[in-house]
Amino acid sequence: MISQSSLRLARAARGLALPAQNAGMAVLVLAVLICAGTGCRRQSGQKQGVRPRTLRDVPAGRLAYQFSADTDAPANAAATDASQPLASIQKDFDTRRPDDALLRTAISPDRQRALAVYATGEDQANEFRIDLYGVAGDFQRHVTPAGLAVVFAPVADWSPDGNFIAFIGYKSSTPQPSPTPLEDSVPGIVPGIAPGIPTASPSPLQDSAPTVRLFNTEQVYVCSRDGFDLKPLTSREGLIYFFLNWSPDSHAIVALACKENEWRERPLLPAGRPRLIGIDGGERLLDDGLTDVLPVWSPDASKVATAFDTNVRIYDALTNSPTQADIELRDQLMTASRAYDDKARITNTASGDSFLPIVTLSWQQPETIHLQTGFVRNFENEQVRNLMRWHLLRLSAQAALLN
Repeated sequence: MISQSSLRLARAARGLALPAQNAGMAVLVLAVLICAGTGCRRQSGQKQGVRPRTLRDVPAGRLAYQFSADTDAPANAAATDASQPLASIQKDFDTRRPDDALLRTAISPDRQRALAVYATGEDQANEFRIDLYGVAGDFQRHVTPAGLAVVFAPVADWSPDGNFIAFIGYKSSTPQPSPTPLEDSVPGIVPGIAPGIPTASPSPLQDSAPTVRLFNTEQVYVCSRDGFDLKPLTSREGLIYFFLNWSPDSHAIVALACKENEWRERPLLPAGRPRLIGIDGGERLLDDGLTDVLPVWSPDASKVATAFDTNVRIYDALTNSPTQADIELRDQLMTASRAYDDKARITNTASGDSFLPIVTLSWQQPETIHLQTGFVRNFENEQVRNLMRWHLLRLSAQAALLN
């Protein structure tokens, strides 16, 4: 039924003085006026839905999930750390630096340069140094100055955009020689930085005085892609930072850190509190709980995830009003483990109680997080892993956000 206001609009349209050749236009105007006054207009009290374009727009606290047990492993589950040294750099160490032991190399994203993580005969156990090389094996410069020891060598890496280098280091316990007086040094050399063009072999950096702040406990350090502007990104004396992971867009680092007494309690499988560290040095504690599950970034760099026993927690990383999602999976994992163990007994497959905590996360697609449960123990010379099983979380926006 047409309302009284629509009838008035129709009468007004009939009264329009239009030439005969514009009669079609009059009909169109009449239709528009009627539509404006009838059901074509949204009722003023009706709520409009807000549908996020991507999960990047959904706060962590408004995420919904669907759990699937015993799924296939993620695509990169079998990938190993590319710690095998680059052949060209290994050749340089073999021929010109036989007294130095090359541990690993890390190639820059543009594949033009590489970090060489190594130890000399003077270094203490588990203390290393970093040099910058070209991928052809040409030495460029020392990155770490005298007195700064690199630790947790596997986490030293380039930012995804290739503009920064990050690693963890502390004040070396190796006795340092007296620094060379400045008046006796080579002109043009900045203290703490070796020359960019070496002679027959890299010059010992121990002869240069350190120019960066050193700490007694492990801190995160960052420098430019050329190995310059080295500085500590964290400065919390007494905390031990033992893991770092760059965000996909290189805007921040997620790290794990614990207190010294907490480290002593778990030397083989350390646990830390996740922290978000901006490239400007700003830092935010993500959680008060200790976890040994290494944090991972969402592919769009908007969120960070880690796990505590059988819970997966997701944190906002880009907003000034961050939220947190705590996904409790104990019941689902227990039910899945019972079914898994029953099937193993029927098929005579060796199996124990497979209800075990989450040990690994993998976040390769914005909508899916793979999680692995199992038994993991580190010993001095080996790591034992048993009953490892992969599961899947499918993420979406909560229904309340879509209505």
